[in-house]
Amino acid sequence: MLRSLLLSLVLAMAVGSATAAAPEEAAMAGLPHVAFPAPHRVASGRLQAGDIATLKHAGIRQVIDLSLDSETPGFDEAAAVRAAGIGYHNLPIRGAGDLTRARVAQFDRLLRDAGDQLTLVHCASSNRVGAMIALRAALIDGRSSEAALAEGRRWGLKSLEPAVRERLQAWSGDGSDAAAPTAR
Repeated sequence: MLRSLLLSLVLAMAVGSATAAAPEEAAMAGLPHVAFPAPHRVASGRLQAGDIATLKHAGIRQVIDLSLDSETPGFDEAAAVRAAGIGYHNLPIRGAGDLTRARVAQFDRLLRDAGDQLTLVHCASSNRVGAMIALRAALIDGRSSEAALAEGRRWGLKSLEPAVRERLQAWSGDGSDAAAPTAR
């Protein structure tokens, strides 16, 4: 009886600790459209000036911003992030027209350069983040279109899904080697 009670207690504690949010997740829970889709990676929507201290406190080391500067005319995100001692990179994606192989390669390079550093990738709603992740999953990692789209959705892909699906279909059937995985 005592043995099964102890076993139950140990199991309950293990389940409770497994479902508890990591400290950085709890610290960033208030960011818009926030997701924690991969180790060392956070996806979110638009940042505000007040979010920068939260990022610093949570241990974010790099920010990859897929927004245009014109989307936040009253907030110089690059200056604020850098002033907090966090690395900042901007790869502006205006919309479906910027979902190109070249942009995916640039995006992949930024993620690879971030390594294991806790990195936030964001745009206004995380939709462009999810689009770029889906295209990267297919073009760089060699995942199937459906697997790539599912990964994109985990990162925030929503309204750009038809454009991403169209590109994946076109790129896989154009006879070039662009859809094949590339060496890292």
